[in-house]
Amino acid sequence: MTNSLHARLQRTLGGTVKRLHGVHGMRRAYRLCAEVVDREQFFLADGDFAIDTGFDPATVEPLDEGVSMRVWQAVNPVNGLTYGYGGLKLIRRSALREMGEAVDVLAALPGRIEFAGQSAGVTRFNQSPFHAWKAGFRECAMLARGSEYGMADDDARERLEAWTASRDGEFAAYAAAGANEGIAFARGAARAPKLFDHLNDPTWLRDRFTDAHGDQAVSG
Repeated sequence: MTNSLHARLQRTLGGTVKRLHGVHGMRRAYRLCAEVVDREQFFLADGDFAIDTGFDPATVEPLDEGVSMRVWQAVNPVNGLTYGYGGLKLIRRSALREMGEAVDVLAALPGRIEFAGQSAGVTRFNQSPFHAWKAGFRECAMLARGSEYGMADDDARERLEAWTASRDGEFAAYAAAGANEGIAFARGAARAPKLFDHLNDPTWLRDRFTDAHGDQAVSG
């Protein structure tokens, strides 16, 4: 699926869409993105993002001075939510190079972050039991901890409720399980904030999933 989604991005955005994969850790992957691109402002998409083929990059305005990133919404296939999770981004290379430390990695970009009101595609994270579980676990642990993007508490609660009730699409039950387990993890880690660093450790996440659900994960 990753190959087809990359080809879809290439057709929709035009030009050369560079692909970075096989990098351990999200923070390192994002920083490496800054080193492989050829321009200051560029589109950034997760490997599981299915862009809307009607998205027209020619109509996109550049980022204003002081804005480090713009995030378009994405449709969530397991719970019906449409918000910034997994969405397409327009981002500055210099901002990635100057990125600080945060659990939700891109929340540590310098400058302002804009959130577009439109959807640009679907986040296809539910490609396996593990990937669906990981999405629910990470997102709900971060929402329960407190959004680093300044999300209102009521909005966070609504999203937590939707994630824990996930029932649509493939492997929705694993996304719901991950959501509930992520909330429990956040409560347990509240007095030991360093534990939240595990959310960006692929090996720890896979081990946590396997311990709870057996070796249902697929590679990728």
